[in-house]
Amino acid sequence: MFRGIIYGICFAVFISATIIIMGNISGSIDMYGKLPIKASYKDLSKDAQVQVNCLADNIYFEAAHESYAGKKAVGFVTINRLQTGNYSNDICGVVHQRTETVCQFSWYCDKDITSKRLTIKHTKVYNDIRELATHLFLNFDILEDVTEGSTYYHADYVNPNWKLQKVNQIGRHIFYRSGKDTINRRQGIN
Repeated sequence: MFRGIIYGICFAVFISATIIIMGNISGSIDMYGKLPIKASYKDLSKDAQVQVNCLADNIYFEAAHESYAGKKAVGFVTINRLQTGNYSNDICGVVHQRTETVCQFSWYCDKDITSKRLTIKHTKVYNDIRELATHLFLNFDILEDVTEGSTYYHADYVNPNWKLQKVNQIGRHIFYRSGKDTINRRQGIN
C-alpha cells in the first residue's frame, strides 16, 4: 500500500511537471516563425562569432556614426549579398571580396582604417554594433529589411553613376538593388 502511494505521488509530480514544462515551452515556441532568436555574441559557436565579427567590422567601418536604421541597413546589404549567392559563400567572404584591386567595401582596402581594428574591439560603440550584428545574423530572415533587398550602397556625397535601381536613402547612404541579385530569405546563413 505504501508503495502504491509513493507511485501515485511520483506520477502526480511527473504529470504536474510535464504540464508546467509544456505550458512554458508552448509559450516560447514560435508557432509561426516570427519571433526573433534572442542570444548574445558569447552564446554563438566560434565559427558563428567569426562571421558576426566580420559583419560587425563592416557595420562599424561603414556606418558607426549612423542611426540604428543606418547601421542595420549596412548589415542587411552585407547579408543580402550573401543570400544572392553572387558574391561569396559566407559573410567574411562578402566583406573581404575584391575585384582585382578594388574592395567591395572600401574600408577593407584602406590600411589606415584596418590598422585600427584591434583598438575598436572594446569600445561601447563597437560592442553595441556587435550585438546588432549578432541579432541580424540570427534573425535576418524574419526582420524587416529596411533596404528592400539592396545589395549596393554608397555615401550621399559621391556619385558612382551606377545603372542600378535606387531603392532609398537611409542616413548618409543611398541604397540600390541589382536586377541580377535575387534574395531568398528562407535559405538561412550558411
